[in-house]
Amino acid sequence: MDFKPLSGLIDRLTSWRIPWAEVVVVHRNETVFRYRSGYVDLEEKIPIDDGRILNIYSMTKILTCTAALRLVEQGKMLLNDPLSAYLPEFAEMTVRKTLPDGGVEIDRAKRAIRVRDLFAMTAGFSYDIGSPSLREAVERTQGKVPTREFAKALAKEPLLFEPGTRWAYSLCHDVLGALVEAVDGRKFGDYVREEITGPLGMNDTGFDLTDEQRGRLAPQYEYDDVLGKPVRKDVNGFRLGSEFESGGAGLLSTVSDYVRFLNTLTNRGTSPDGVRILSPASVDLMRTDHLTEAMRADYGWEQLAGYGYGLGVRTHVSKAASGSLSPLGEFGWSGAAGCLAIIDPESQLTVMYAQHMLNNQEPYVHPRVRNTVYGCL
Repeated sequence: MDFKPLSGLIDRLTSWRIPWAEVVVVHRNETVFRYRSGYVDLEEKIPIDDGRILNIYSMTKILTCTAALRLVEQGKMLLNDPLSAYLPEFAEMTVRKTLPDGGVEIDRAKRAIRVRDLFAMTAGFSYDIGSPSLREAVERTQGKVPTREFAKALAKEPLLFEPGTRWAYSLCHDVLGALVEAVDGRKFGDYVREEITGPLGMNDTGFDLTDEQRGRLAPQYEYDDVLGKPVRKDVNGFRLGSEFESGGAGLLSTVSDYVRFLNTLTNRGTSPDGVRILSPASVDLMRTDHLTEAMRADYGWEQLAGYGYGLGVRTHVSKAASGSLSPLGEFGWSGAAGCLAIIDPESQLTVMYAQHMLNNQEPYVHPRVRNTVYGCL
């Protein structure tokens, strides 16, 4: 293995638009390459160092779906169950429909939201975190918005389409966190800590930080195309309230912590030291393509050409379409500030790429990182 091309790519990215970047490559449970470059604090010219905590945003989704799949394994719920069996507020949903003349009408939904629709992004929700019902919940709870209150508020909003008929990237996995609370009885964050992050030794991963951890939180940037440079933007705009544990975008973690979780999935659910968080059957179900042909047209991001969508993850289904050097069945997801997870059971390969910049240049960065990793093996 020669990883000089990968370190060269990281250096090019950090001399371009990305303030800092780090990549870890784990092969057969051994870290075979780790490299970081750039400044964690551009203003103070502080180089990126070990132990920095960052917002992983939508890479939270992989862990949320893992948490919920554990409950499926235990027979506490089924993918085909109606969501309303556990969250009654979703029993009678409405759908916003556009009329031929351009007008809009709200009709009662003909199909029930199923548990599987939360995993697969087919429930019909949007990603509008500023919708009227959610704004009202922020005011009513005095800025707290507990996870279950979030779900109750979202249930008041009309769906974009009949559940199970189309695909839309949305707040599905935030509702999935609320579903875990309803089925298990613990707060979502407590469940995650006691069932997944704690057993795996991920002590720097959670929805809230201690004072010590807050001191290690990496500054966050957003690339400003007008100014032609990154500017500080430290807020996580997806955290609607102080008690909202967002299953879609709320986790904070370190590279060392999260690659441990990802590598457990590469091992089909059991960590190298024997901690089992999922069965191999569940991992295979997670990375099975769940898109129908009707849904595939909705799943059109350029960096995901050749990929289907499983239970909370992209999954590689066509080398011809993707141009990716990874094998079929490689899976993972990414985050709003630019993190990328590559989980590959066949190659026994785990990769975590990290950066902390919104407007993250994902269509350019992520396919190049993936192909360069596989080119180095």
